[in-house]
Amino acid sequence: MADERLNLAFAGDRDVAVDVLTVLLELGDRPAALLLPDPGRASHDADLIALCESARLSPAVFRASQLKDQSTIDFLRGLRLDYIVSVHFPYILRRPLLDLPGSGVLNLHPSYLPYNRGWHTPTWAILDGTPAGASLHFVDESLDTGDVVCRRRIDIDPADTAHTLYLRLKLLEVEVFRQGWQQIRSGCRTATPQCREQATVHRRQSLFDPAVQRIDLDAVMPTSDLLRRLRALTTNRLEEAAYFVNGDRKYRVQVTITPDPTTECEENLSALR
Repeated sequence: MADERLNLAFAGDRDVAVDVLTVLLELGDRPAALLLPDPGRASHDADLIALCESARLSPAVFRASQLKDQSTIDFLRGLRLDYIVSVHFPYILRRPLLDLPGSGVLNLHPSYLPYNRGWHTPTWAILDGTPAGASLHFVDESLDTGDVVCRRRIDIDPADTAHTLYLRLKLLEVEVFRQGWQQIRSGCRTATPQCREQATVHRRQSLFDPAVQRIDLDAVMPTSDLLRRLRALTTNRLEEAAYFVNGDRKYRVQVTITPDPTTECEENLSALR
């Protein structure tokens, strides 16, 4: 039935999770349980708890390590959940947790699925020239392969690095979640299977392969290829950057690209002459 009250648990971390939980609360959906990363791995767990407290909620709080306990599974089963909503939760959810909600587990992913399943999605979108975007999808036992509820694509600007693209993708993720969740709340709960032929997937450690990160100073390559790699490997983490080796030292390379504000004007003037 449309606009029925949904019973849900929220699994998440990072600032995107805080923004999405804010959307849920604005729409009147109040999680009965928070599933949070273990201490030391969490970045925004305190913010998520504080957000619930400010809304006068007292959800049950479980850490990731507790999700393997039968007592936790039994408690969550007793909540009769409709959905588990996962937003940048840094763990892969598996059975029996996947079987607990009656309507499924939803995950918000910063890629235009089926492209770039897995990790470091802005990097691979730039490096491989694949579509970038955000997707709300159901979770199954494989990595980011479940049916898609809602997805939107975003253009990659020539000035984008992986970091700047990720900042834009985070905003898009919140918009995609709002749209997808409102579809679900209105009773439209259809989802579209992903096209296997288009799928690409990257594991967490793929980024750190020397074949990806290392720049050979003696190699000959098109400037566009080198620039694309430097853009793709410019994140907010220095250890993810491209590097070259000189002697016994490793040097990291990050780039900043800024559109020249005079270029368009000068070209337009030239065209008018």
